[in-house]
Amino acid sequence: MDNTPASQLPIEISCDVVKSKFDGGEDLVLIDCRERDEYELVHLDHAQLWPMSELESRTDELESLRGKPLVVFCHHGGRSLRVTHWLRRLGFASAQSMAGGIDRWASHIDPTLPRY
Repeated sequence: MDNTPASQLPIEISCDVVKSKFDGGEDLVLIDCRERDEYELVHLDHAQLWPMSELESRTDELESLRGKPLVVFCHHGGRSLRVTHWLRRLGFASAQSMAGGIDRWASHIDPTLPRY
């Protein structure tokens, strides 16, 4: 388990580290910030779909995730990085963006996933 204080966590986390945390039983919350049509093409099990276009209108729902380790991802990592910065400004200090997004996950972790 990572004992780094949430306020000092790097803004990005690699797919490999996310996978090892899941394999180690850590209770991460995966947030997919892509749009529904992208999610329907390919998604990660256990990920919650929170489209970037809906986040501002759903901030009340996000409160239930406060204090939990959040890993945000998108297609390649650009949107998730913006969402992670936004979450941190809202006080979600443990939010991290998965570098490379689902595309890197599909190429490095699970090559059975479709890529687009």
